[in-house]
Amino acid sequence: MTAAEGTRVVVRYRIEGGFTDALGYLLASAAGSCTIRTRQSDVEIPLDLVVAAKAVPPPPPRRSAR
Repeated sequence: MTAAEGTRVVVRYRIEGGFTDALGYLLASAAGSCTIRTRQSDVEIPLDLVVAAKAVPPPPPRRSAR
């Protein structure tokens, strides 16, 4: 992964039976894996399972309550 730590990214990777995505902030990228902080938890993904990854813009601001 070539994105800088702290960049918001989406990573598609293989799981048993198909693919899944992790959307969040890149915490770390080492030789064999990357760690993404999603809303639920930190996800460590082995790089050999990654099929696509890209930087994405920040989330839109929350709407105010009416």
